[in-house]
Amino acid sequence: MPIERTLAIIKPDAVAAGNAGHIIALLEREGFEIVAMKKVTLTEAQARAFYAVHRARPFYDSLVRFMTSGPVIPVVLEREDAISALRKVMGATNPANAEPGTVRKLYATDIEKNAIHGSDAPGTAAVEKPFFFSSLELG
Repeated sequence: MPIERTLAIIKPDAVAAGNAGHIIALLEREGFEIVAMKKVTLTEAQARAFYAVHRARPFYDSLVRFMTSGPVIPVVLEREDAISALRKVMGATNPANAEPGTVRKLYATDIEKNAIHGSDAPGTAAVEKPFFFSSLELG
């Protein structure tokens, strides 16, 4: 399996609840190496740009409001098969359907306040990582 890099974002609900450290620790236990990490608060324009792929969806405005409601922690992670491994560790979007031990089962509140975002494909990761991190930060 190839070594990959992917983006995760610890969302405002998990940051506000004090669960960011728990989530990072879980990811490290799952074999992810932290390449880059920072804490930021997205502006409305930044959140709209990041989630532009969802602009026609009914939840878009609510998602933008949520993602600008407090700080987030974007993290670039690396390991073998990082993208699919992160998706598995995150759990189902709706925490009610997430497997035990996944980030969303442990730390999410509902389908919107679901604790974590993760890139869903190599092409998405390639666009999402530089949204938050410069090439200098990614080494």
